Amino acid sequence: MAGKLTPEREAELHAAVLDLLREVGYEALTMDAVAARTKSSKATLYRQWGSKPELVARALRCTQPVSLAEIDTGTLRGDFAVMVQHSDDDQMAKDTALIRGLAHAVHESPELHKALKDLLVDPEITGLQTILRRAVDRGEIAPDRPALDFVPHLLIGAFIALPLIEERSVDRAFLSDFIDAVVFPALGV
Repeated sequence: MAGKLTPEREAELHAAVLDLLREVGYEALTMDAVAARTKSSKATLYRQWGSKPELVARALRCTQPVSLAEIDTGTLRGDFAVMVQHSDDDQMAKDTALIRGLAHAVHESPELHKALKDLLVDPEITGLQTILRRAVDRGEIAPDRPALDFVPHLLIGAFIALPLIEERSVDRAFLSDFIDAVVFPALGV
């Protein structure tokens, strides 16, 4: 298979990677297993993604329903409402389980940590910062509000803490309530 993959084929490969991650975990995931599952060659996988960490990070990235930087309703509350609306309860539960499973692997693999940070975490944080900067520019948030720098930490913390505390995954209802009760008050909104 020479050249660029079709979006459909790429989505199929990403889905297979995520399925394998859920089944065997990061450490046991191999390019051989992905190739066998997807009826593709290892050469194709390496040509398209370069490495196992990058393939895993891109597969996780493809589950994101919308880029946060693209959301612009004209108000911070509207932007966050769209962010929650575009979230999918089933996908958030699957992603939470995958991230929890990858937490150990990230500490053991600097390459995985870098790939996840570059391809998944940083783009989301940049998108969130764009949303917040527009809210500051519109006068919805004071520019010197201390919580501005900690909104990503608050949101990521919610995804990590809820399963630990209540043994359940984040869903749209929880996320909406959390934003209303914690994020907006911290921002003075």
